[in-house]
Amino acid sequence: MIGAIVGDIVGSRFERNNIKTKQFEFFTAKSTFTDDSVMSLAIAKAILDCAGNYDALGEAAIKNMQELGRDYPDCGYGGMFFQWIFTGHPQPYNSFGNGAAMRVSACGHAARDVDEVKRLAAAVTAVSHNHPEGLKGAEAAAICVYLARTGSSKSEIQRYIRKHYYSINFTLNGIRDIYQFNATCQNTVPQAIVAFLEADSFEDAIRNAISIGGDSDTLAAIAGGIAEAYYGVPEHIRSSAIGCLDEQLTTILTEFEQVFPAIPERSRAE
Repeated sequence: MIGAIVGDIVGSRFERNNIKTKQFEFFTAKSTFTDDSVMSLAIAKAILDCAGNYDALGEAAIKNMQELGRDYPDCGYGGMFFQWIFTGHPQPYNSFGNGAAMRVSACGHAARDVDEVKRLAAAVTAVSHNHPEGLKGAEAAAICVYLARTGSSKSEIQRYIRKHYYSINFTLNGIRDIYQFNATCQNTVPQAIVAFLEADSFEDAIRNAISIGGDSDTLAAIAGGIAEAYYGVPEHIRSSAIGCLDEQLTTILTEFEQVFPAIPERSRAE
C-alpha cells in the first residue's frame, strides 16, 4: 500500500513536467498526493469494510471511492471518473484508463491466493473500468503485487506476466526517448512493470518509472506498489510519504496495515 502512495507523491510533480532522467530530488515541498493515493486508500478501506467476506466488495468499493473522492475533489481525476464519483447511481463506463491499475495494490496484499487476487481486482475494477483492457491492467498490477509479496522471483513474475497479460519485450532505455504521456492501461501497466523488473531497490523502481516520462505519478504508483511487495520500503521514504498525507488518509493506511502488515524492508538478489 505505502509503495503506491510513495510513487504517487514522488511522481506528482512530474506528471505534466516530465523528465527523462533518474537523477532528481525524491521529495520536495511540491510533492503531494493525488487521486492515485486517494483511490488506492479507498480500495483499501473497502477491503477492510468487508472483513474477509468479499461477496459485496464491489459495492464497498463504490461507496468508499465515492465518499473519499468527494472529500478530495481536486486531486486530478479524469473527467469521466470525476462524474462517476459524484453521480447518484454510478455505472461502469467501459473505460480502460490507467486509473484501473493504480488503485488495486491493496488487492495484492489482501488476497490469499492467485484466484482471489483476480476476484478482488475484478470486483473493485468492474464498477467503473469494465473494458477488457481496464480489467486486464488492474488484474496484472494486483497479480504482480501478490507474486512479489509471496516470494516469487523477478524472472517468475516476468514469465507470468508474459504468459497471461503483456509481452513486455522492451527496455526502459529503449523507450525513454520516445515514450509520451498515455493514460491507458495497455500503455502504462507494462511500462510500470518493467520499471520494477529493471530496478535494484524500491527507490530505484520509482526512479525508473518517473525517468521515462508519461503519466509519471500513475506509472510510479503502480511500480511502487509492486516494488514495495518485493523490497519493502525504507523507513525514511515511508516517513516522508506519510508526512504528505492528512489525518484521514493516514488513518486508513494505518488501519489497513494493522490487518495486512507492511512488507519489512528486505534485500532481494535476482
